[in-house]
Amino acid sequence: RLSIATLNQTSIHCTFPTIAKIRESRSYYKMSQKNETTRLLLALLITAGILGGGYWWLTHKSSGNLGNLLSGSQNSPSPLGKLPPPPSPTAATAFTPPNSVPAGTVVRINGSTSMVKLNQALKTGFEAQFPGTKVVTDAKGTEVGISGLNAGTVDVAAISRPLTAQETAQGLAAIPIIQDAIAIVVGVNNPFRRGLIRQQVADIFQGKIINWSAVGGPASPIRVINRPPSSGTYQAFQHLVLNGGNFGITANITTLPRDATTPLLQALGKDGIGYATYAQVADQRTVRTVPIDGLTPESPNYPFQRTLYYAYRNPPNPAVEAFLGYASSPAGRQAIAAAAK
Repeated sequence: RLSIATLNQTSIHCTFPTIAKIRESRSYYKMSQKNETTRLLLALLITAGILGGGYWWLTHKSSGNLGNLLSGSQNSPSPLGKLPPPPSPTAATAFTPPNSVPAGTVVRINGSTSMVKLNQALKTGFEAQFPGTKVVTDAKGTEVGISGLNAGTVDVAAISRPLTAQETAQGLAAIPIIQDAIAIVVGVNNPFRRGLIRQQVADIFQGKIINWSAVGGPASPIRVINRPPSSGTYQAFQHLVLNGGNFGITANITTLPRDATTPLLQALGKDGIGYATYAQVADQRTVRTVPIDGLTPESPNYPFQRTLYYAYRNPPNPAVEAFLGYASSPAGRQAIAAAAK
């Protein structure tokens, strides 16, 4: 049998190792906790260093590009072989409708044949509202109008396409005047009585379709009456319809020497096809428009639409400021709307 002394001694021998182990465990836990805290502090310091270095690089190495990066407005490079489109013309000046215009003021306008009716309507209204002023208009084509601006022989160019980047770099600017439709037209006695789809129009003007039978008409050749390359409507058609491609050079395509709508309509006959601004042909009884994709030029969803502009040289002279201010006024807008009907 074990005595009390023996039991007490055994109990003591059992208890001391256990307490030692507990103390050892507590010490290990405290060391582990200390190591974890150290690791966390190191991680935070490393992260702060990376973020600080990135901020320094953006603000010092990227110069003014930080705002672009944050706003998402940084320009990405164009794909190889593709140039960015020319900028749409914008007015560098906000034109205010004039209260008075000095007698003797003369405004010289030249440019697109598509804007003949608009020019005349604004001329009539401007001269009536400001006695003693004179607006001289001509319509030799968009390119002639722009050349006149550069030469100083024209105050306002009526143009039927956007300004190019080169033209804006030369100090030209423009304001949009009205949205316009390019109508596809045939003679009123043409036996073709159907509509066309966009691809058929492109194929006809590129010389790929040369017979009316290919588009559901009679078996007879198609005569294409085209405008000269100096025409803004020619350039707009090339962009809108041909997707920037070239017009055809087949024997059935005739290019007029001068940009004028009346000779074009007269040349259509019974087998011809051409194009013109819709305002110039809407009331014509000798021709009719061809629906495109089932839509006529009056439709808001008609596919062949472009903007007409008045271009000028910066800074605008007082005559230009007065005329374009009138064109932007309620009276001017009313005249434009009436001319477009």
